[in-house]
Amino acid sequence: MKPLAFVAPSPVAAPARTAVLRVPTPGAERRFGDTPPSRRLLLVGIAAFHLLAFWGLSQVQNVRHTVARLAPVVVRLVAPAEPPKPQPPVPTALPDMKAPAVTMIDPPLIAVATAPAPSPVVAALPPPPPPTPVQATPAPAPVVQVVPPPAPPALKRVPASAVRYVREPRMTVPLMSKRLRESGVVQLRVVVDVNGLPREISLAKSSGFARLDEQALQDMRSARFAPQTENGQPIEWEVIAPMSYEVDR
Repeated sequence: MKPLAFVAPSPVAAPARTAVLRVPTPGAERRFGDTPPSRRLLLVGIAAFHLLAFWGLSQVQNVRHTVARLAPVVVRLVAPAEPPKPQPPVPTALPDMKAPAVTMIDPPLIAVATAPAPSPVVAALPPPPPPTPVQATPAPAPVVQVVPPPAPPALKRVPASAVRYVREPRMTVPLMSKRLRESGVVQLRVVVDVNGLPREISLAKSSGFARLDEQALQDMRSARFAPQTENGQPIEWEVIAPMSYEVDR
């Protein structure tokens, strides 16, 4: 049996070259079996070497493309050319020019006419105005004195012991005062009208607790008094009425 032969492309030749494969004849199989083992190994090694050589040559182009892509790009900066420097202008000789002679001319004499002096102007004074008649000053109006109305008579002060109630004021101890044990005496100034009704109620003396003072003002409004008379006529009067708020101890 003849060995398989592969023709490897040379590095210079084109990579598209095909290998020549020799197909053994039908009777060659019996002859390959008759070959000694050393020759068989040699033929297999040669065939493997050719296969590796063919594969390596086929990868040369890929390696070249890879190297070309990975090659560094060198960029050189070229300085721009300097513009040409302007040449200095060539001085030209100026002609020698002389200033002309100046001739002085005397100005002509001009006669200036003087204006005549103005004549004095006499202004006529207007006649004096007629005298204004003096009006007589009217006599002052009489001063009317306004007499204030007489002050109302002072209210009659009635002692608390002489006061008689038609209806006594209700005495209500606030709930919060009960809880806080607040107690004291509130003194109220009460003005009573002719009908025995409390017309004006004010605080004369505090008990020391604002809650009790406010409650006393409200309780006194419910009171009704017996009228007071003077010379048989009912009058208004005032009294200082004490109101005691005690909490059971």
